[in-house]
Amino acid sequence: MRVAAIQHDIVWEDAGATRALVTPMIREAAAAGARLIVLSEMFATGFSMRPDRIAEDEGGPSERLLLDQAAEHGAWLIASIAQRGEDGLFRNNAIVAGPDGSVRRYAKIHPFSYAGEHEVYAAGDRFLTLDVEGLRVTVFVCYDLRFADEFWACALDTDVYVVPANWPAARREHWSILLRARAVENQAYVIGVNRVGSGGGLDYAGDTVVIDPLGRTSTTDSDEPSVLLADVDASVVSDTRRDYRFLPDRR
Repeated sequence: MRVAAIQHDIVWEDAGATRALVTPMIREAAAAGARLIVLSEMFATGFSMRPDRIAEDEGGPSERLLLDQAAEHGAWLIASIAQRGEDGLFRNNAIVAGPDGSVRRYAKIHPFSYAGEHEVYAAGDRFLTLDVEGLRVTVFVCYDLRFADEFWACALDTDVYVVPANWPAARREHWSILLRARAVENQAYVIGVNRVGSGGGLDYAGDTVVIDPLGRTSTTDSDEPSVLLADVDASVVSDTRRDYRFLPDRR
């Protein structure tokens, strides 16, 4: 399957402006044959700790954009959005929008306490793995990347991990190292999508990447908005795990 990782800028706390910014990039990815298209964490607003200002109800306009684009291009879209649930709680939800109009949500399990995310966004309590045209896709969000045990728990059922993020440039080495580690130790693809630009007083360098089960990378090599295309194949995962039987040796 061809996948697209969209490394984009975000207009701070202005969802409408950002939706207009990313729509042509989604179109570009789809025109290049991408069946799975991934944007960043809190893709429309930036990583804001003001959910009372930026959060949308589930099914709101940013989720609607993902669904409309999925239907228009016959592709799957993944991105995270600050949302208010039916219970009134705010969550950092990764949305998986299917071309058939289906919606799946993954609430970020590990809110980033360093930034106070845990004080305003409720933590999720369950994983999300789904079949995307024969690929077993597991979704995490940004800070989740630091917790290897969560990735391990899903490894046997996962071909591709998808990680939308707003990972600051000041810790960019951590981002790159951890993404590659998650791919190699779980013998799976990892799609890490990070924003560029500035927002909320922080700078972002992108470093968006697609990593294969042996740690080989496709990357943008740029801190500018761009669409990274790569091909992923479930048989590469199964062949790697057959030839190098590391997962059964875990204790």
